[in-house]
Amino acid sequence: MLIFIDESGVHKKDGQSSVALVYVMIEDIENIEKAILNTEKMLKITSFHWPRHIWKIRFNFIKALIKENFSVKAAIIKNPFSEDSFEEALKSLLIERKIRKIVIDGKKPKWYALRLKKILRNRGISVKKIRTGDDKAFPCLRLADAYAGLIRAYWNDTSNTKAKELYKLASKKITTQLVGGQVTG
Repeated sequence: MLIFIDESGVHKKDGQSSVALVYVMIEDIENIEKAILNTEKMLKITSFHWPRHIWKIRFNFIKALIKENFSVKAAIIKNPFSEDSFEEALKSLLIERKIRKIVIDGKKPKWYALRLKKILRNRGISVKKIRTGDDKAFPCLRLADAYAGLIRAYWNDTSNTKAKELYKLASKKITTQLVGGQVTG
């Protein structure tokens, strides 16, 4: 199992932040990466990044990938964002025992990965490798970015019809969602 983690809105002072974990089975990684690259090519974009694209591109990106074999777990955290709330969310979401690799979007300090490994070890979860990366090198981080952006957009404004429509489609892949520490359906 490979897990790709992205956050959205963590730099904001108010509203919500979201953390999206995209789970990909090892044997499916090549197919999903190929589908992401093909979707971007079809949409005539170099690489997907939530804040850079209009709703039409966002919708088409997620719609094209929804048929692929992946799942999403997410947490919605009230701002201001804190490392402790992020850590608690990860403790609740990362329950699988055999994780080959976790890739976290963006530059993080070395202690961040070490702290995450310690949390997982304390819970009896084996992780061979935790690393940070950018979305250029890891196409699945772009999928995590899409979910993190969408989930935050939806929970910050549930009356936004575009976010609501896309969330309804994308939620088929969300297996677990924590809002304020509570699991939602």
